[in-house]
This record gives sequence, structure tokens and C-alpha cells, in this order.
Amino acid sequence: MNFTVYTKEGCPYCSSILQILVGKDLTFTEYKLDVNFSKEEFYDEFGKGSTFPQVTMNGKQLGGCTESVKYLRGERII
Repeated sequence: MNFTVYTKEGCPYCSSILQILVGKDLTFTEYKLDVNFSKEEFYDEFGKGSTFPQVTMNGKQLGGCTESVKYLRGERII
């Protein structure tokens, strides 16, 4: 499983999902706002009004922190 996490500086939900992935030794790539992508690119990818973080697994969009944790628990990944 390969995870991609789109984050922004100072976001507590971003920190939480990263801690979960690290704690479970899951492979992920982090992309940071204003370093790897712009806000416009983020909205083009995930839709206007999307919040941080956004998580994908093997290209499938899981959603934000809460939705991602719910999915991962439901699939017994965490």
C-alpha cells in the first residue's frame, strides 16, 4: 500500500494522520502546500473547499483525517 498525504504547515489533522502512518510503519509520500503544490492545484485535484489533509491510497482518494482513519480501521489496516 502506498499512501500520499497532501498537507499544509501548522495543520493538527495533518500531523495526526502522519503520526498514524509512521506509527503503523506504512509507506507514504507527503506533499506540502506551497512547496510541492499551490492552493489552486490542490483545489483542482480535490475540489473547491476541500480541507487538509487529503489522503490517497494506491491512487484512491480516502479523504481527510477523519475519513481516512475510519477507512483504515474498517479495512483493518490500523
